[in-house]
Amino acid sequence: MIKARSSDDYLHTDVILREISEYDIFVYYCPSFTQLGKPFCSELRQDRKPTASIISWKGHLLYKDFGCSEHSFSCFRYVMYKYTCDFISALKIIDCDFNLNLNSRKEETLFTMGVMGLRQKQPRIVETLTIIKKKRRPFSEEDGKFWSKYFISKKILVRFGVEPISHYWVNQNRFSCKSITYAFKLGKRFKIYAPFEQDYKWSSNTKSTDIQGLKQLPNTGKQLFLTSSLKDVMCLYAAGYSAIAFQSEMQNPDEKLMKDLHDRFEELVVLYDNDYDNENNPGQTMARKICEKFNLRNICIPDEYESKDPSDLVKNVGSLNILKHIIYEKTRCN
Repeated sequence: MIKARSSDDYLHTDVILREISEYDIFVYYCPSFTQLGKPFCSELRQDRKPTASIISWKGHLLYKDFGCSEHSFSCFRYVMYKYTCDFISALKIIDCDFNLNLNSRKEETLFTMGVMGLRQKQPRIVETLTIIKKKRRPFSEEDGKFWSKYFISKKILVRFGVEPISHYWVNQNRFSCKSITYAFKLGKRFKIYAPFEQDYKWSSNTKSTDIQGLKQLPNTGKQLFLTSSLKDVMCLYAAGYSAIAFQSEMQNPDEKLMKDLHDRFEELVVLYDNDYDNENNPGQTMARKICEKFNLRNICIPDEYESKDPSDLVKNVGSLNILKHIIYEKTRCN
C-alpha cells in the first residue's frame, strides 16, 4: 500500500543537501563565519568575545558556542534558532533563500529519494578540533570558601581533576579569568567553569562519551547515582555515594555503558534536577524516560526544599545529612 504524502514531504535535509552544502548554509546565515574552527562573536546572543565557531563533527558541520553550552547546532537547527521557527519552517526558509524551488520539483524529488537514493553535495571537510588549554594557579582561600558550601574539599577536587586556573585558551584565543574559574579535566579534554560569570560560565571541548566521575568509580558497589553535573557527583561522593554525570541531562545513556554499570553495581538510581519552577520540569521528564527504558529507580528532591539538585540542596540547608536522609527515605522501600 502506498502511503499518502503530506504537502511538505519534498522538504527533507537530504534533498536540500543534494543541492547545497552544510558549508553553504552556514556561510549564508552566519555572516561572521569565514573559516572552519576560527572563532567569531555569536549573533545569537550578546557576545563581546569570539567564542563561537563552526567545526567538523563526525562528518558534518556543527555550530558550537563555547561561551554558551546550550548553543550547539547543525546548520538546520541554527536556522531554526536564528528565526525562532520549527524544523519544517527552517527548511522552507532555506529552500526560498537559495531559490531551490523544491516544491516545483516535488515529484522528481520524491522519486529520487525513494528509488535512486541521494548523494550529498558537500565540500571536502578537514576535521577540526577545538583545543582548550589552561594556566593553573594555586588554590586560594576564596576557592575553599566557594567549594566548602557544597562540602567539597580540596582533596575531592584533586581526585576528580578540578583545578583552579588564571586564564585559558580556546584555540588561539586567550581568556583571562575575572573571577574564580576552574578546569574540569576529562581525559585530554576540558570543561571550563566560571561560576560567577553570566556570559561565559561554561566553555568546553568535551564529547558525549566523556562521562564525569566514571574514572573515579570503584570496581563494584551497592548503589550508583546518575546525576546532572560533576559538582553533584563530588557532592554525592562527599556524602559517601558513588555517582556519574553525563555531559547533558538530555543525553540518552549508551546501552552498552548502562549494561556495564548494571554488572558492577547492585542498583542504578537516577537523581536528576527537579526543575520545580519550570512547568515542564525537563530534568524530571528525562529522568522518567531513562527510568522507564532501563528499569531504574528515580529520586526527586522534594519541592519543599526549593533546591534543584544535590549540590544546591546541601548548600541551601547547610548539611550533607539532608541529602543522606532523602536518599535513605526514597530507597529504603523496594
